[in-house]
Amino acid sequence: MKKLIAKGLCFLLVGLAALALLIFVPAGTLRFPNGWLLLGVLFLPMLVLGAVLLKKDPELLRKRLSAKEEQTQQRAVVALSGLMFVAAFVLAGLTFRFGWPAFPFWASLIASAFFLAGYLVYAEVLRENAWLSRTIEVQSGQKVIDTGLYGVVRHPMYAATLMLFLSMGVILGSPFSFAVLLFYIPIIALRMKNEEKVLEEGLPGYREYKKKVKYRVIPFIW
Repeated sequence: MKKLIAKGLCFLLVGLAALALLIFVPAGTLRFPNGWLLLGVLFLPMLVLGAVLLKKDPELLRKRLSAKEEQTQQRAVVALSGLMFVAAFVLAGLTFRFGWPAFPFWASLIASAFFLAGYLVYAEVLRENAWLSRTIEVQSGQKVIDTGLYGVVRHPMYAATLMLFLSMGVILGSPFSFAVLLFYIPIIALRMKNEEKVLEEGLPGYREYKKKVKYRVIPFIW
């Protein structure tokens, strides 16, 4: 348990430091309110969620912290996502530094509420699916989940991350960051296509589940 706590805190602190550098160095100052707003809405709920998982389901927390993609296609998707986030955060800092066109701060506050709603969806998905992993795989004993949010869309976790990531650009106040983060849509489309192929081949009942739940991410739209 101590090793898990240490690993979780290390994950949190490294992520916090890396994100702060990507935002505040390009901004040229620590006096960037939107940067602090993003750090707050991102890492404080993450800390709370980690503590809850540690108490309720440490094995799920361990899986979420120990993810490593094995498939070449998915490693490429992860790399593209990383480049997207780096570009978005750097552009946000530059937007503030050079006074480029920006969203009003009230829009950032609304986006923060939307971001936190996405976090609630994320937490509910974790509660519903004990086999949830950051990597694409079929685990021993895994079963199809078709209730709760999984009865509405096939990939509620991607629905949650879509809410989170598209909110980030507005929270940071940068239309340029928001535009870059829109690339997350084709990125998860590629990931879901590969994921569903893996699940169809290795998870009994998944083909029938696809026929029952028609939409992947957004009801009646996608």
